[in-house]
Amino acid sequence: MKLLKVALLSIAAGAALPVLATDGYFASGYGITAKGMGGAATAMSKDTFGGANNPASMVWVGNRVDVGVEWFSPQRKASRSGSLAGLDGEAKSGSTNFYIPEFGYNHMLNDYTSLGVTVYGNGGMNTDYPGGQVAAGNPVCGGFAHPSPGPYNLLCGSGRLNMDLAQVIVAPTLAYKLNERHSIGISPLLAYQRFKIDGLDGFQFFTHSMTPGKLSNAGYDSSRGFGVRVGWMGVINEALTLGAAYSSKLKMSNFDKYKELYAEQGGFDIPENFSLGVAVKASSALTLAMDYQRINYGGIKAIANSGANASAFPGGGGLPPGSVGSLGCDNCRGFGWRSVNVYKLGIEYAYSPVLTLRGGYNHTDNPVQPSEMTFNIIAPGVVKNHVTLGFTYDVAKDQALTMAYGHAFKNSVSGASLFNSFGIPAGNEKVEMYQNMVGIGYSWKL
Repeated sequence: MKLLKVALLSIAAGAALPVLATDGYFASGYGITAKGMGGAATAMSKDTFGGANNPASMVWVGNRVDVGVEWFSPQRKASRSGSLAGLDGEAKSGSTNFYIPEFGYNHMLNDYTSLGVTVYGNGGMNTDYPGGQVAAGNPVCGGFAHPSPGPYNLLCGSGRLNMDLAQVIVAPTLAYKLNERHSIGISPLLAYQRFKIDGLDGFQFFTHSMTPGKLSNAGYDSSRGFGVRVGWMGVINEALTLGAAYSSKLKMSNFDKYKELYAEQGGFDIPENFSLGVAVKASSALTLAMDYQRINYGGIKAIANSGANASAFPGGGGLPPGSVGSLGCDNCRGFGWRSVNVYKLGIEYAYSPVLTLRGGYNHTDNPVQPSEMTFNIIAPGVVKNHVTLGFTYDVAKDQALTMAYGHAFKNSVSGASLFNSFGIPAGNEKVEMYQNMVGIGYSWKL
């Protein structure tokens, strides 16, 4: 009953978690400790974020509570240049400050079994570009049967181009020690999403069934779903620990208000992913950790379906709404993201009995391809390299303060505009991003 109350309070507190974009639209790490180590956590048992990292780790952390908050600041810019049709422009996203809470709790039922809960945020498509880049009366934007005379945003819509996706995942976690060296764990994943988009109304003609009001400017809609994460951890010897974790795809209910935007009539599932980790205790004070993670964005149609084949897009090849390449149908246009590999390297050094120092590096493939630029103006998850620093300071008996800083270096992707495929000399588009984060957490051993 106590755990149920904790979980319900966590859902209430996290239901409007803003999202972050680092490894595509997954966070580089979960928990302030992991963030200080570049996200490497699959073979580590430092806190109660096992529901997000490796459920098997929870049985090694004891009775414990962790709370934290992260300030996350992404800087995004999109531009179009070289257009002979008056479509050139540049815009910076105004959404640059987010505060992301996190929570974890663990209780030992006996020496071999633990029950806990982890609450964390996921996602990363929150952008807010001002409108007005394309002049009023532009024949291209107006030619899309647009209800407004303009001026228009970069995607020929009226007003601001704003996309807001918020996600929270609650992971009750049961872990069990098979023996003194090996453990397994399972976390049912209960997910909630909230979404809205404004300023995409210029594409209404290109939707699956052309249902009015189901593409853009429909206010917030919500979605719920579930999946499962399982994990194993093995203390091979005093110097070597291994870990592995797998999360199924989280099957989400559809965004009915936006069934003309996402493939599968508003479907937006959360991708399957898995990770492998190793932690090496090089000395009594020094630990090195490394994770490999695979995120299968390619298994989610709304994310992975290509928009590059404009010959199948109404207006390009002359096919009617609902054809492959339009918006909203099962095989319709998505963001063209590919699955990615992520490599995380962390170092932890016990400087003194009360102070532990950390550093890390995180590298991910870029899910956004040059051939898919136009729709990724609103989802520019293009950063690839991150560096992190962190520490934990024991402020009292069984209480500790943890902090982390991370920087994702600027990266950009450019490619030909989708509008070129409509026979419009639109030139090239470019998106770029860099990020900073600062996280602070506090823990109690109970």
